[in-house]
Amino acid sequence: MQRLFPDFWLRNSLAARIALASAFFGLLITGGAIVVGFYALTQQLDARSATELLGKRDLVLHVLSEISSPEAVNQNKHRFGDLLIGHDDLHLALVDPASGQSVASFSAIARQSVSALDTRPNSSTSVHAWTAPTGERLNAIHGIGTAANGKSVRYYLSLDRRHDSRLLAGFIKATLVGLPILLLIVALGAWLIASTGLTPLRRFHRLAASIGAQSLSQRISSSGLPTELYELAEEFNGMMDRIDAGYRRLQDFSGELAHEMRTPVATLMGRTQVALSHKRTSAEFREVLEGNVEELERLSRLIADMLFIARADHSETLLQGELLELAQEAQRVADYLLLIAEEREIAVEVTGTAIVMADRLLIERAITNLLSNAIRHAFANSKVSIVIATDGDRTTLAVTNQGEGIAQAHLNRIFDRFYRVDAARARLDGGTGLGLAIVRSIMLAHGGQVIAYSRPGSETTFTLVFPVAGFPSPKLV
Repeated sequence: MQRLFPDFWLRNSLAARIALASAFFGLLITGGAIVVGFYALTQQLDARSATELLGKRDLVLHVLSEISSPEAVNQNKHRFGDLLIGHDDLHLALVDPASGQSVASFSAIARQSVSALDTRPNSSTSVHAWTAPTGERLNAIHGIGTAANGKSVRYYLSLDRRHDSRLLAGFIKATLVGLPILLLIVALGAWLIASTGLTPLRRFHRLAASIGAQSLSQRISSSGLPTELYELAEEFNGMMDRIDAGYRRLQDFSGELAHEMRTPVATLMGRTQVALSHKRTSAEFREVLEGNVEELERLSRLIADMLFIARADHSETLLQGELLELAQEAQRVADYLLLIAEEREIAVEVTGTAIVMADRLLIERAITNLLSNAIRHAFANSKVSIVIATDGDRTTLAVTNQGEGIAQAHLNRIFDRFYRVDAARARLDGGTGLGLAIVRSIMLAHGGQVIAYSRPGSETTFTLVFPVAGFPSPKLV
């Protein structure tokens, strides 16, 4: 249809399409009803014609039985004429079968019926259709009756069907006149109903047209909507919630990134300008460049971490899935950070065992971030423990240190990007404020989560939770 009427079909509104489809469907249904009605009416008229002929036949046979002989038919012609009064569509002819001569005939059509029906088999119950030379369509019945003296008389009784033809023609004419009007009414009704039913869609249109960067909080009221549009409204509102949340995260991220990059860039610019403001020795320039390298390395780590989080949030990180023994991975990370722990006289202990399906490099990075963070904030001469366990449908890896802990006000935000409990100390340690955010992104990519618990002044625990079923299969390679 689009190939035949592309512009016409695509330009029409949905209500117009429903109206056209309803009219077409109505045409099919009405056309079928007309065909059935025409057939039923034809059958009824045929049955009525046959019944009328059989009734008149019985009367003709009765009158014949009261006439003394075939020769007396002509003298009693008025009695047969009485049968035909008020029935100008009935035609009767009587013939003497012995001589073949007509003994009575009441019309020209009656006389014509004799020659037309002589070739048909005699039957007092069979109705034959024939057409007069002048074009009239007739039904006829012919047979042999008996006079009072026992002699036979052949009768030919015909019924003109012109009234039935006129009735059928009137039916067709009325149908042809009324059908377009009926279809037009159906189409207009369908259009009005569709337009009324689709009124809520205009609310969608107005809302979609009004949405901008400053109006993402607008929502469609789903009260009073039909089921189909209610579901659409709920999905639309859900989409707007996701867009609004994503836009807000993007705004927050842009502000946080600008804030984080402003300090090292300002440091680089200030050190460089100071170095260029006076003549310096090679040693002094070298000292400036070495300081600049430290800031550039920090910027590089910041950019790399942000790229990783962005890819993880958009499911662009393809996980290299394999079976991992968490105890071995945790011990490998502990050995890697052994020197840092020994500097502060902190012992690292790994207990428990479990096997999970995960990406080795990413899990090592998550454990490294948690363990290095735990060592950095633990009391000197204390212990950091890594406990691995499986409980029902999940496997956990908990990293616990003994230290100052984290206040509840900070605990709810420590996984946010660039959030630092002690911003000044974090900068001195060279942190970017993205370590825990990276851990959360890694666990979300694996279909798990990370949970933080702290008792201020005593201990803090970060727990990695792995689903036993493994991470979502679409991210596997």
